[in-house]
Amino acid sequence: MKKCCTAVAAILLFCSSPMTIADNIGDPIIVTATRMAQTADESLASVTVITRDDIQRQQAQSVQDLLRGVPGLSIANNGGAGKTTSLFLRGTEADHLLVLIDGVRVGSATLGTTAFQNIPVEQIERIEIVRGPRSSLYGSEAIGGVIQIFMRKGEGDIRPFASIGGGSYNTVTKSVGVSGGGDRGWFSLSTSEVDTDGFNACNGKPSPGGVGCFTSEPDKDGYRSLSTSLHAGYRFSKRFELELNALRSDAETDFDGSFVNQSDSRQQVLGTTMRVDVTDIWQLSLIAGRSQDDNDNFKDGAFKSSFETARDTISLQNDLFLDANQVMTLGYDYQDDGVSGTTAYTYSSRNNKGLFMQYQRAMAAHDLQLSVRRDDNEQFGENSTGGVAWGYALNDKLRTILSYGAAFRAPTFNELYYPGYGNARLAPEESNSVELGLRRQTKWGRWALTAYQTKINDLIAYDAISYAPNNINQTRIRGIEAELDSHVMQWDLNASLSLLDPENRSSGPNNGKQLARRSQQSLRLDADRRINNFHLGATLFTEAKRYDDFANTRLLGGYATIDLRAEYVITSAWRLQARVANLLDKNYETAAYFNQAGRSLFLTLRYQP
Repeated sequence: MKKCCTAVAAILLFCSSPMTIADNIGDPIIVTATRMAQTADESLASVTVITRDDIQRQQAQSVQDLLRGVPGLSIANNGGAGKTTSLFLRGTEADHLLVLIDGVRVGSATLGTTAFQNIPVEQIERIEIVRGPRSSLYGSEAIGGVIQIFMRKGEGDIRPFASIGGGSYNTVTKSVGVSGGGDRGWFSLSTSEVDTDGFNACNGKPSPGGVGCFTSEPDKDGYRSLSTSLHAGYRFSKRFELELNALRSDAETDFDGSFVNQSDSRQQVLGTTMRVDVTDIWQLSLIAGRSQDDNDNFKDGAFKSSFETARDTISLQNDLFLDANQVMTLGYDYQDDGVSGTTAYTYSSRNNKGLFMQYQRAMAAHDLQLSVRRDDNEQFGENSTGGVAWGYALNDKLRTILSYGAAFRAPTFNELYYPGYGNARLAPEESNSVELGLRRQTKWGRWALTAYQTKINDLIAYDAISYAPNNINQTRIRGIEAELDSHVMQWDLNASLSLLDPENRSSGPNNGKQLARRSQQSLRLDADRRINNFHLGATLFTEAKRYDDFANTRLLGGYATIDLRAEYVITSAWRLQARVANLLDKNYETAAYFNQAGRSLFLTLRYQP
């Protein structure tokens, strides 16, 4: 990929924080797409926002529940609650997704993915999903997009909140917390617990000729987690604010496996954000954080291995509001990844420094966004990325958007150095994407239609010839996303359709084959209605067939599920909720030989004044 000239990099003296502090009032605030606050309608990126109201309305039991059906997103789960959950955004790999929690970069430095299954849904305020490359703002990993999760933030009078629930598979959920805030300070402290017996995660077969989890253990694979989060901030003056955030999730997961079948894991995020309005046109933000992903693994109770990864990040942001229609952002990011545990890696740490600049301008019916970034990786040297987006308002209700972005991903420690598997000669993956969209806002709702293409070079995949990961693959991914939100005859209706063509373009026998675990078609329909004290809703979700391997020999059939939900508002503070998931008891798989939950019933009593 062509590198930017050093003169451009030299002027980038400061860095952008992943978030601008703002009140979550009115339209959802998007801070992820441009690393500045704006609404979804203003953004030139394809963005989906899931709010706290959405979480409670859907009665979601996990982050996977919330993200299912997001345009362009395919999910593969290895056997139910607490099991490995992989997200494929716009047909890219699971490790092509950058994840932030309250502005802090998270994920395993060994695996390259985030343990979504262990993030407590009861403590989430909102989720922002930005589809499309964002390496020109965030650096490595953001090939498919960025997901940022914001934990609950207090406001208003000091109030407690709590919920207790139970249901199928002997599932019990509990949560309790307190929050509040005023003009100067705010806080939220909460804890939640999930305990479920689960079901048999995998219908595998042992070697020789093994498949799936390469063992046969027809038992119940339970999951238990305890999570605590804290978010607090104080406005010392009109020009100075400070926020602190912390999250810790401890989980014990049972699964089926020939080498290990139990894992004790800890996910921890610590961060602080400072904002200073230096002048009327200059806003300075600093964010520093550490995320940890630790695992102890066992086989039938006997300790086998441990993996511990930590990411330390520092960002400094300068937003210069040149006038009412122009904003310049200058930034610097620092990241240090480290691994430890029972496995010996050739190298156990590396750092990355990133300089970037963004320019945004509104001109009558036109909106323009330009971004460029230069990363200096301790191991792989320099890499430059850029992006451009243009929006044009055809009239006061209809808008078209055209964008281009380049992105890259540095190999993980496992891909490089895992004993008996890694390949230290790997090069970073590189991509370029183009996107064309059309959006319309009407009295009855809104709709959006987006088409995109992404090409990835030097894609890292397992090479059956060398028995190691290698830069052997090229892919071309094309897709169309359609969204519709409306209110018709007292019903709130939402629909999303994704059409995907994820084609392997590498030389060899897999040329022209469909990339593994991506469905080519998916559809989600939601209908909700309020009748006096009752809230009623239903969700239809369907996915077409997918393949579990690159050779397209293991077919996973298409499926459709129906979920029903109801809520009764007892008082202004108390409500009783009921949800039936997979009403028709559909038997399906999103990863070969790994089971999914059948028909399930959940009841929840919620208190929130």
